[in-house]
Amino acid sequence: MSSSYKIALVLSLLAAPLLCALAAGDGQHRPPSKPILTRLAKDPSTSLYTASVKNGGGQLVLDLAGPLVWSTCPGKHRTIPCGAGVCAVANRNHRPNCPYTAAGSNGGNGGRCACSATAYNPASGQCGYGDLTTVQLSANATDGKNPLFQVWLSAVASCAPQPLLDSLPAGAAGIAGLSRAPLSLPLQGAGQLKVEKKFALCLPTAGDVGAAIFGGGPFWLQAAPPQQVSDRLRYTPLLKNPKNTADYIGVTGVAVNSVQVPLPPGALSLSARQGTGGVAVSTATPYTALRSDIYRPVRDAFAAATAGLARAPAAGPFDLCYQKSALPPTRIGPYTASVDLMLAGGQNWTIVGASAVVEVSQEAACFAFVDMGAAAAPAVDHSPAVIIGGHQMEDNLVVFDLEKWQFGFSGLLLGTMTRCGNFDFSIGSQ
Repeated sequence: MSSSYKIALVLSLLAAPLLCALAAGDGQHRPPSKPILTRLAKDPSTSLYTASVKNGGGQLVLDLAGPLVWSTCPGKHRTIPCGAGVCAVANRNHRPNCPYTAAGSNGGNGGRCACSATAYNPASGQCGYGDLTTVQLSANATDGKNPLFQVWLSAVASCAPQPLLDSLPAGAAGIAGLSRAPLSLPLQGAGQLKVEKKFALCLPTAGDVGAAIFGGGPFWLQAAPPQQVSDRLRYTPLLKNPKNTADYIGVTGVAVNSVQVPLPPGALSLSARQGTGGVAVSTATPYTALRSDIYRPVRDAFAAATAGLARAPAAGPFDLCYQKSALPPTRIGPYTASVDLMLAGGQNWTIVGASAVVEVSQEAACFAFVDMGAAAAPAVDHSPAVIIGGHQMEDNLVVFDLEKWQFGFSGLLLGTMTRCGNFDFSIGSQ
């Protein structure tokens, strides 16, 4: 038996427990463990959200559709052989807009085939290829109220060339993929730490600090009195698109001020066969983007409902804007019309106030939805009908339950006198 084959066999065996732990529905008893917590920030230049999880500095950008973690790597780093089972897993979800390359190379590895995998930048739409390796991540265990103690995680990740960081926030070292794919950050964390396959995001506005909890448990925010926000979540099923790893929810219609907007038949439906249509959720899309045949009637309905409010000039990418002085301030942000996403099962996700409009200057605020036809580098493949963007999730608690296949949402937290910036990051007692 050759020495290179022995090395490949040993690494494959080492990877096997990880893959077993990551397998969905393993049915094994899980010893009790604590969820992990990390800080979130919003970059004002790119409108992307970052998590403080990478050892050695550098932030990872959140990508709900991303199948794995990737970052730049030092010149000398561990590689995983082509024959390892984890190599096949890492290359299972090949993006259609990335040129195909073989999943390995012999360069610089003494003739041994090293596994490579695709790294994708959802902001620029660019792809890169690099060695499959392991990176060290760190976070804090939490009781849902405070950080408790530091936790380390060794995650399988792809290396990426330095230019792939272009258009990401300054200081970003790569991407944290949060999808249902087996090598996403939530599922690797669940497998190693023996916590629930579930994560919660409380996305902050620029200048604030939000929080993410991986592994379930409560989610408390400071208020008077403190609020256990996860107690009031409403849930709707998560849907799978077989053509990509993005998260979708079932939306049957859109209403403005509780009046349903006429849309083309089946406009919001997800075609499982074609992988097109449907409503995806994305942290890499700044504002909710609607296909043109959906955007126009929704925008027109919003404009009609706010006809009495003084307009301001359009400010790309927004084409419906208002004078800020004409929007009465409220506890939940500027007063305008509401937009309801009518969910399967009869519930509504109501987008109102600070979620429905965005301030673009000291004088103007705009309808915070955009025409998908004008969007560059869509963060979700296969042409969804709607991509719910980060702005509409800010100051909301959203939960992705990858065990029960449910999406939980709190609604805008400003209405209960708290916000995502109110998580208490002072060290708590164990």
